Amino acid sequence: MNTLQKFELIEKIERELEDLKNSQTAVLQKITKIEVDNIELSDKKLEDKLPDIHQSAADIIDTIDEIFSNFAEVKTQFESKNNIGALKEQEALKGG
Repeated sequence: MNTLQKFELIEKIERELEDLKNSQTAVLQKITKIEVDNIELSDKKLEDKLPDIHQSAADIIDTIDEIFSNFAEVKTQFESKNNIGALKEQEALKGG
């Protein structure tokens, strides 16, 4: 795998992490909706379990944010160290 391919893989992983965060955010929103709906229903099991599930989902988002932030730093360092802009220009000139 050459340097440009490696950078493209880094960008792909970055997009996947963003997608993962968006998916987890949707899960958290659904949990919140169920919690709100249960205010009227007052199901005891939901009242007992949903706060824990909600917290777990929120913790996962925090972890994803932490990973994403670290990975963005890795990407920036890799891009700078390997002069990715120049490599992309060379690749474009070659027609590839």
